[in-house]
Amino acid sequence: MKKNSLKILCLMLAAAAFAQQPKPKKEFTVKGRKITVYTTAENTNLRLTSTDNLTFTASKQPLETETSVFVEPSKKFQTFMGIGGAVTDASAEIFAKLSKEKQSEFLNAYYDKQKGIGYSLLRTTIQSSDFSSESYSYIEEGDKDLKTFSIDHDRQYRIPLIKKAIQTAGGKLTTYVAPWSPNAFMKSNKNVLKGGTLLPEYYQTWANFYVKFIKAYEKEGIPIWGTSTQNEPMAVQTWESCIYTAEAERDFIKNFLGPTLKKENLGSKKIIIWDHNRDLMNQRANVIYSDPEASKYVWGMGFHWYENWSGGASMFENVAKVNEAYPNKGLMFTEGCVEKFDAAKYQYWPNGERYGISMINDFNNGTAGWTDWNILLDQKGGPNHVGNFCFAPIHADTSTGELIYTPSYYYIGHFSKFIRLNAVRISTAVSRSALLSTSFLNTDGTMATVVMNQSANELTYNLIIGAEKTVVKIPPHAIQTLVY
Repeated sequence: MKKNSLKILCLMLAAAAFAQQPKPKKEFTVKGRKITVYTTAENTNLRLTSTDNLTFTASKQPLETETSVFVEPSKKFQTFMGIGGAVTDASAEIFAKLSKEKQSEFLNAYYDKQKGIGYSLLRTTIQSSDFSSESYSYIEEGDKDLKTFSIDHDRQYRIPLIKKAIQTAGGKLTTYVAPWSPNAFMKSNKNVLKGGTLLPEYYQTWANFYVKFIKAYEKEGIPIWGTSTQNEPMAVQTWESCIYTAEAERDFIKNFLGPTLKKENLGSKKIIIWDHNRDLMNQRANVIYSDPEASKYVWGMGFHWYENWSGGASMFENVAKVNEAYPNKGLMFTEGCVEKFDAAKYQYWPNGERYGISMINDFNNGTAGWTDWNILLDQKGGPNHVGNFCFAPIHADTSTGELIYTPSYYYIGHFSKFIRLNAVRISTAVSRSALLSTSFLNTDGTMATVVMNQSANELTYNLIIGAEKTVVKIPPHAIQTLVY
């Protein structure tokens, strides 16, 4: 009897232990799935247009003569945190000049998931930038104690646009901020323009400034996810700018910005370092992340794309190297635009391709979020108080009230419309250099694979996932998103 009881007890314990074991996850399979293909192509009317409905069939070993895109859903990487653009003073001022109908069209074009391309990130500035009609400050000059601090300037144009964007996006946009320069009295050159450095005696004052700004915006109903330390901290610009060496940024974060945010119950706000080009990002990461007392306050690194551009060549490998060296830190593309505005080039296709090339490479190298620069500019590429006129994905001709959609808008949309928050990047590779590709698995189980054709030829390629494949045609100089 005792033996039987012991045997039964052992069986019960074994059954209980087995029941507590984690169930094997169901493997991702595409068998039986339908594929919708969306295409944007040069010299056509295709703009995020549904161009094909395909199915998967059994796949065999591809031949070397074939062009293929290989997706492996079991190999997962970073979690996607969104795509968006910057609401600058320039964007907000031009938006205010649009008719109510065009304002609604514009907001839907960017922020509505069904009618537009579903932006989910938003960047804005602390005080003025080059894309403001003039330099301005939230305090009176010399006010070390910030007693005169006020964001009244932003209440005229910028805050109303941000609120409308959030509303159009369904009530939430991950919003982060960046300063272009401290006030002149806080700087070595006594000028908000042309570089200079933050004087040590004003480190605490400037750290308090971030707190004032974040709390003021949140009081307006605009939650702030995080802030970068400084926009482009190694660039002496003709506009608002301030220089921080890697060591200076490290020490400001470690001794002032990080502790001050924590003390003011803003310790959950993310701090982004660097916020500049890919060229020096590795050195900046090495210096700041190697200091545990500074690193503990830092979410990750922001970067831009202005280091060079020669027909598709850029320093994407530096993004990969930072990700490889510091896999527990975040990466976000925080600014990019096509410079040297020329209205004759509104529809210049390489401008859009630059976005596609950068976004695919940045995501494949570990980037979690991607933020364009101005969401809207006028027919002159401004306003800009130093004449630094640039392109935006959408321009408004203030003389006619019309909106002008550039190729960049559609290239960005091939990512932002179909890759949703908290998607996970999936291993993707191509067999021919004419193609670029990346893939994300959305939380609802759908997959989005973006494929870009850089060549002047129509190409036929296989999309191969495990033992299944489909065959797709892509026009010359085109980008496609395959949703399945």
